[in-house]
Amino acid sequence: MRIAVIHGEVAAGSGRDEQDVLTQVGFVSRGLATLGHEPVAIPVSLNLAAAAQTLAELRPAMVFNLVETIVGKGNLIHLIPALLDALKIPYTGAGMEAMFLTSNKLLAKRWLAAAGLPTPAWFTASEMHEELRIEGPWLIKSVWEHASIGLDEDSVLFGADRKRLLAEMDARCEALGGACLAEAYIDGREFNLSLLAGEGGPEVLPPAEIRFDGYPPGKVRVVGYRSKWEEGTFEFANTPRTFEFPAQDAPLLSQLKELARRCWKIFDLQGYARVDFRVDKAGRPWILEVNANPCLSPDAGFSAATLRAGLTFPDVLCRILKKGGQLPISAAHPVEQDQDLFPFFREEVKPGDRQAVGRLVRATGFFSEEEADIAVELVEERLTKGDASGYFFLLAEEGDRLLGYTCFGPIPGSAHNFDLYWIAVDPGEQGRGVGRKLMAASERIMAGCGARRLYADTSSRPQYESTRAFYLSCGYVQEAFLADFYAPGDGKVIFVKPLSARPH
Repeated sequence: MRIAVIHGEVAAGSGRDEQDVLTQVGFVSRGLATLGHEPVAIPVSLNLAAAAQTLAELRPAMVFNLVETIVGKGNLIHLIPALLDALKIPYTGAGMEAMFLTSNKLLAKRWLAAAGLPTPAWFTASEMHEELRIEGPWLIKSVWEHASIGLDEDSVLFGADRKRLLAEMDARCEALGGACLAEAYIDGREFNLSLLAGEGGPEVLPPAEIRFDGYPPGKVRVVGYRSKWEEGTFEFANTPRTFEFPAQDAPLLSQLKELARRCWKIFDLQGYARVDFRVDKAGRPWILEVNANPCLSPDAGFSAATLRAGLTFPDVLCRILKKGGQLPISAAHPVEQDQDLFPFFREEVKPGDRQAVGRLVRATGFFSEEEADIAVELVEERLTKGDASGYFFLLAEEGDRLLGYTCFGPIPGSAHNFDLYWIAVDPGEQGRGVGRKLMAASERIMAGCGARRLYADTSSRPQYESTRAFYLSCGYVQEAFLADFYAPGDGKVIFVKPLSARPH
C-alpha cells in the first residue's frame, strides 16, 4: 500500500540534530519498501494547506509520521497529527493530544506529578515567587526542544540564588526555543526505556543505561548536545550505552519498566515511545522525559533496544504500523534482497546452527578443519552461556538456508573495543552484497552497544588478498602487521574501524 513518510523540511545549513530526520526518512522508506509497501517522502512546513493538497493528490492509505520539528521549532510538532486527524488519514505513533502533552515538558511534568509518578522538582521564571525554596543544583532546559538542544554541563547551576537563576533563565531562553524551565538536577545514573506496541499492550524493550565512563571527579554528568551529536568530543566518546547489568540491579530495572508502562498509559501513547530516567544516589528513580515517536535512526537508542530484543527492523515497522493490532496490515515477505536492512537477519543462534555454520565455513575453502571446528565451538558457547559467553552472532538466511554470518564480541580488558571473530559467506552468495550487509548490520549492533573501535584480522597469504581488500573497502584501515605470526611467511594483518554510537 502507499504510505506517505512525512517529515519537517530541513533548511540548508541545519545542525546534525535537524539533519538526522533525513536519515530516518531513508531508513524507514527502505524498510517499508522491503515489506512490499510504496513509501513516498513528503517534507512539510508551516504551509499546512499545501501539505493537505499534497496528501489529497497522493491519497496514501496511511502516513508514517516522522515530524520532529516544523521550521525548526519543536513547539509545532503536534500540528501534523492535528492535520491528519482533520483529514481522517490514519498515521503512526502518538496522537495529537499525546504529542502535545509529552513535547511540552512543563505539561508532561504536571501530568506525571498529578498521577503520583516521580519527576524532579521544577519551576519557571513566572513561578519563582518569594515563598519558593531555592535549593540547588538546578538544570536549565528547554520547555519544547528535544535532542538535547542547548543542554550541556554548563546548564547545571550550583549554589545559584534567586537573582542569578532568573538572570540565567532570561539569558538562555531564546537559545532554548523561547521557553525554559529550571529542573532539580539529579546526580546519578541515567536510563532509557523504550516501548513498542504489541498485541497484548506495550512491550518494554531491554533497558539501556548511559554510562559516564572516564568522567573525572567534579565533571557534571549530563547527556547533552555534545554527547549526542558532536563526534570527537570527550562527552561523545565517554557516554556509551550498555544493556549489561549486574544481578543486584534487577529490582531497579523492574521498577523502571513498571514506571515506563504507566507513562504509556497516562499519556495514551501509541506505536512506540521512550522514557528517560535518572536514578539518584539512594537508588530512587526520577522520570526526566517521556518521548513519543522517538528517533528511528539505525544508530539511535530505540533501534539499539529493538536489536537487543531480537527484533528485525521490518518486525518493528510492522508493529508500529499496526499500533498494537489496531490496523490490519500484514507483514509481507521482503521483496527486494538488495535493501540495506536486515530482512533475513537474526541474532540468536539455534541448535541447528552448529551444523549450518560448520558446513558454510568449510565450503568457503579459506579455513582449515581445525578452524572450522573452532567456529562450531563458538556457536556451542553461545548456545550454552548466552551473553556471558562474550560471543554475539548475526546470521543472514533465506528460508532455511544460511547465506552467511558474523561472530563478534567485546575485547576483554578494553574499553569500548570489539573484535570481529568471524565473517563468512556461502560461496554461491558471494557477489550479491551479503557480506557487506552483514558487516554493516553487525557494526550497527556493536555501535548500539557502545563499541567505539572494531578490530578484525586475517592472514597475509596471497589467498587472503580478497579478504584484505574487503576490509579496506568497508572502511577499515590496516593498524598492524605481525610477521610470521601463523607460520613462517604467514603473518597476521590487523585492521581497525572507528564506530559511532549516539545515546538518544
